[in-house]
Amino acid sequence: MKTTLHKTLAVTAACGALTFTSCQTHTQRGAVAGGLSGAAIGAVAADDGRRGEGALIGGAIGAAAGAAIGSGKDRRYGNHRHNYR
Repeated sequence: MKTTLHKTLAVTAACGALTFTSCQTHTQRGAVAGGLSGAAIGAVAADDGRRGEGALIGGAIGAAAGAAIGSGKDRRYGNHRHNYR
């Protein structure tokens, strides 16, 4: 079980790193970071047979919270769109 959890977290972190680099606004970055963090916490906190559900629920809640925080930051600084090319 621990090996499977470690593999899942490693794959999630790798996918998150790739996704995170393409984000252009604080809202997008917050949603990705919150979703990844929430999924990891949800998977760890869930019962053994329900880790997938815990990851989905935690990811959804984390993404919503991260997007809300990032949106506030975008509005505060007036950064609705960045181009980092």
